[in-house]
Amino acid sequence: MNNDYQYHVYIITNRKNGTLYIGMTGNLKQRLYQHKNRSLKSFSSRYRLNKLVYYEKFEYPSLAIKREKQLKKWNRLWKINLINDFNPDWEDLTIRFK
Repeated sequence: MNNDYQYHVYIITNRKNGTLYIGMTGNLKQRLYQHKNRSLKSFSSRYRLNKLVYYEKFEYPSLAIKREKQLKKWNRLWKINLINDFNPDWEDLTIRFK
């Protein structure tokens, strides 16, 4: 089984410069489906956050968890700059995982 980079840290939003949610998952495709369909009663569902604007890949879950915690501690401006550097138009990147 090839486990290379199956863990992701991701940021979703509802619009450019909107509310941000940072998460970590071992199955990004499935997790994005859940966000898009609001199948989980959660923060992301409440604020209709379903637009993938940023992600990072990791080989090991421990590294992904560490990065997720790090990003959650960042101030908002740093997070916005991170997204702008990765995805300047804040396009929905979900299509990359279909």
